[in-house]
Amino acid sequence: MLEALKEAKKAQAKDEVPIGAIVACGNQIVARAHNLTETLNDPTAHAEMQAITAASAYLNGKYLNDCTLYVTLEPCPMCAGALYWSQIGKLIYGAKDPKRGYSLLSNTLLHPKTEVTSGIMANEAAVLIKSFFKTKR
Repeated sequence: MLEALKEAKKAQAKDEVPIGAIVACGNQIVARAHNLTETLNDPTAHAEMQAITAASAYLNGKYLNDCTLYVTLEPCPMCAGALYWSQIGKLIYGAKDPKRGYSLLSNTLLHPKTEVTSGIMANEAAVLIKSFFKTKR
């Protein structure tokens, strides 16, 4: 999660919502990403989407069932859907997203075999996001 937080700080430095993601397979990080929605002018350029794309390209395959996604914030429904289709093996996230997190709609948006762990370094992730939005208001 420390590496995902580093990615979130990169996003913050670009005036992006500070969310970072890492995909690891075994003991190797195969993808690093952060939000790029403002940079790319693309509402789908969330950290998770960028990480899935990068990991799939690196591994030369669309299924990530042997991989773990670490992300600083609970994925939104769009990202949860992409995680479903990638068949991600494990999802580990930091802070809950009480307004837009996938679990608000349904816990069945992820693949049934995906293992989920939440709350890892949640405070650190939440502080980054809250401080970002505080400067915007």
